[in-house]
Amino acid sequence: MSGDGAAAAAVGLLSYETLVHAVAGAVGSVTAMTVFFPLDTARIRLQVDENRKSKSTPVILAEIAKEEGIPALYRGWFPVISSLCCSNFVYFYTFNALKKLVIKSQGRSRPGKDLLIGFISGAVNVLLTTPMWVVNTRLKLQGAKFRNEELHQTHYSGILDAFSQIIANEGVGTLWNGTLPSLVLVFNPAVQFMFYEAMKRKAGRGGRKITSAEIFLIGAIAKAIATSATYPLQTVQAILRFGQYKTEGKGGILGSLQSVVNLLMDRIKRRGVLGLYKGLEAKLLQTVLTAALMFVVYEKITAATFKVMRLNPKLQH
Repeated sequence: MSGDGAAAAAVGLLSYETLVHAVAGAVGSVTAMTVFFPLDTARIRLQVDENRKSKSTPVILAEIAKEEGIPALYRGWFPVISSLCCSNFVYFYTFNALKKLVIKSQGRSRPGKDLLIGFISGAVNVLLTTPMWVVNTRLKLQGAKFRNEELHQTHYSGILDAFSQIIANEGVGTLWNGTLPSLVLVFNPAVQFMFYEAMKRKAGRGGRKITSAEIFLIGAIAKAIATSATYPLQTVQAILRFGQYKTEGKGGILGSLQSVVNLLMDRIKRRGVLGLYKGLEAKLLQTVLTAALMFVVYEKITAATFKVMRLNPKLQH
């Protein structure tokens, strides 16, 4: 890389604009997830506890509230929010840093380039933050009343205790359980951001100001497309992170791939193909509404910050 190229890369990675996008993305995601958190509780319970008969989101939420109390709907909120904050900071930072470099070198971004940037950003995010998601899955299901008698309870006093117990009892590698489906699932945010950026560019042609309602709708549509396409792998990801389904196979990447295939086939054998989509209603409600609200908060924060800093947000698009 030439001196000028290295300097341009450094500018993209260390600019205030990139930091603003990362902080705004993290705050937006935390705000939106907090609002719709019970829907995520319903989704993960349906994915992991396959013996639960309830299918509709309102029914599963009512069951949890009745059997375990209303606070159970927010069980694991802090670890999830902590993981989500770190995850979205990394994703938005990487995505906007790479996008800034593309714009500086080629003038503007395109859907295909947005998709590639999304894949790279997602891979970086997965490798850095998977341990936090493994821990928050364990904490989120702690104290849950399972219909499946084969599932047993975990007992952690908090995030640090969960990390230490998992490492001591199951090995460091357990913290990266579900990494393979997670890497495949970078397709989800990549497709989401590709559609989001493309629709936003189209809506903002001619310098037209995009309303919050339009941002909400664009974010919802983009997330609905991405989530529907990748849901079976999200189910496998949740099961692997919970760590109580043992599959025999080789170690390394081949072993991980075999585990994913085995879990997919086992779920199909037990519940049929539709079993791979158990909890999809809750997932769509949660992710679509969360993504839509996140993008509204994200756009508002970045616009306000750029205005205060007197920066030109158009350089980012």
